[in-house]
Amino acid sequence: MSAVLGILIGVVVLVRVIGRQVTGSLVTQKSLVLMPVILLGLGVASLSSVVHTASTGELAFLALEAVVVLGFGLARGATVRLTRTDQGLYQKGTAATLVLWLLTIALRVGTSFAAAALWPGSAVSRAAIMLTIGITIGAQNAMVYRRALAMNVPLATQSA
Repeated sequence: MSAVLGILIGVVVLVRVIGRQVTGSLVTQKSLVLMPVILLGLGVASLSSVVHTASTGELAFLALEAVVVLGFGLARGATVRLTRTDQGLYQKGTAATLVLWLLTIALRVGTSFAAAALWPGSAVSRAAIMLTIGITIGAQNAMVYRRALAMNVPLATQSA
């Protein structure tokens, strides 16, 4: 996948995800699992084509970035407002959720520039865009699911 295409897909996904969080949506099994699985699959496929060229430093940097975006995802999931409705669980992001999204995006942009400065010409950071987005969204959804279980609120059966 080209870097431009990866960035465009990433922007579209983030606009859709953040938009749904700002407006709110029902929480379904599909909404929790589908997007992260697709993004992780695309990310692994994209990264697998360039990982053999990566240095140990690049891989360590990517692993650190993955841990940090995972942490941001868990934190965002903890800030989402969850409500029981007749249709099932409803989620809506808060101001804190939006701030954490902005920090996550800033981190990803910053790490891309840092990786380009540290390893000029390397494609690893660009290839990992979908992977890191999948990790952070998956972590957020995992936290929302854990909170839903703790609240004993069933997931919605259909999406809004």
